[in-house]
Amino acid sequence: MSLIVQKYGGTSVGTIERIQAVASRVAESHRAGQQLVVAVSAMSGETNRLIGLAKEIDEHPSSREMDVLVSTGEQVTIALLCMALNNIGIEARSYTGGQVRILTDDAHGKARIKEIDSHRLQDDLNAGFVVVVAGFQGTDEKGNITTLGRGGSDTTAVALAAALEADECQIYTDVDGVYTTDPRVVASAQRLDKITFEEMLEMASQGSKILQIRSVEFAGKYNVPLRVMSSFEEGPGTLISLEEDDQMEKPVVSGIAFNRDEAKLTIRGIPDQPGVAYKVLGAISDANIEIDVIVQNVAKDNSATITFTVHRDDLAAAQKLLTQIAADLGAKEVDADDAIAKISIVGVGMKSHAGVAAKMFKILADEGINILLITTSEIKITVVVEERYLELAVRSLHSGFDLDTSVA
Repeated sequence: MSLIVQKYGGTSVGTIERIQAVASRVAESHRAGQQLVVAVSAMSGETNRLIGLAKEIDEHPSSREMDVLVSTGEQVTIALLCMALNNIGIEARSYTGGQVRILTDDAHGKARIKEIDSHRLQDDLNAGFVVVVAGFQGTDEKGNITTLGRGGSDTTAVALAAALEADECQIYTDVDGVYTTDPRVVASAQRLDKITFEEMLEMASQGSKILQIRSVEFAGKYNVPLRVMSSFEEGPGTLISLEEDDQMEKPVVSGIAFNRDEAKLTIRGIPDQPGVAYKVLGAISDANIEIDVIVQNVAKDNSATITFTVHRDDLAAAQKLLTQIAADLGAKEVDADDAIAKISIVGVGMKSHAGVAAKMFKILADEGINILLITTSEIKITVVVEERYLELAVRSLHSGFDLDTSVA
C-alpha cells in the first residue's frame, strides 16, 4: 500500500463545489488502496480577506496576532473537506498544524519547520482514515501559532511527506504540470514529463511561480518525489525528482524562466579596495533587501563600478540607501532602472555541453536584444535585458533551443 501526500491550493478549494470535487478525487485514490494525507490551503481569496480585516483595525498589527488570524482560513478548509469526505463514505480526520505538532521557530509570518511528530498521523492512516492537515501553519516551542509565509502549504505538504517517508507528494494546482516556459508568453510551450530538483529550484528562483522555492529545497534535501498535477483535469503532471544516471536523451535546456519584477542599481566611481563591495552590498542586505545578480567592474583609474538587481518593490528603499553609501564612499553617481527583466535558461544538460552560453547570446543578438548583465551557474545562464524585449527574447530562446517540440 503506497502512502501519498496530496496538497490542494486555494483555487482548488475555492468553492464548496470545488471542495466536493477534491473530496471525490481523494476518495478515488483512497478506494484504490492508497494511504492519504491531504494538506490544504485556505479557500481562494480568504487570506487576503482576513488581512484586510486586520488592516481595518491596525495598519501594523502584531505579527503574533496576524498568525492567529490568517491561520483560521486553513482551519475552515480542513473541516469542510472532511465533511465532504465523510458525506461520501470516506472516514477522514482533520488536524491543525498545532494538533499535528508541526514544530517551527518563532519567526511569525515566515516560520521555518524544525520537526514534525508523525505518530498521530501514522496511527490514523493505519486505522484507515484519510488525514487532512491545515497547510501553512505550525506552533513554536511556547505553543504560539505560527505561519510559514505565502505559499507555505507547499512546504507543509513536502515536510509531511518527508516525515512520513511517503512514496510521493502530489501538488495539485490550476496548471497540469511544469512547462518549458509560461504558455501565456509562448503558445508552443511544452509540459515536461519530468524535471530534476536542481532544475526546478533554479526555475522557481528565477521566476517560475508553480512551486514555492522552500518546498523544492525541502523535497531535494529529503529526496521526496514531487509531482505537479491539475485539480481540474486528468493527466500525469510533471514528476520532480533526483537526476537520473542516464542523461543521453536529456535536452541541453529544459526550460526558460523569467521575472518582470526586477530593478537594477549601479554605483560608479567607488574606490577599488578590499571591503568596498561589502560596504555597498552588506548595507543593502542589512536592510533586509534581497540582492540577486551582481556584477563588478574596475576602470583604468582604479575606480570600481558595482551593478546589482533587487525586487522592483525594494527599488526606492535600496536607491535611497545606496545614495547615502555613495556619499560616504565619495562615489561619482548612482543610477536606477526599473524597466528591466531577467531571463534564465535552465537545464542539467548544460553540464555536458559546451557553447550553450554562446548560442544564447547569438539568439539574442540576432533579435537585436542587448544584454545588460550576465550571471551563470552549472545549470543556469541568466541575462538581464530591457523589459520591452522580454517576450521576444523568451520566444526566440524557446525556439532556438528546440523547446517548441521536445519534452524532457
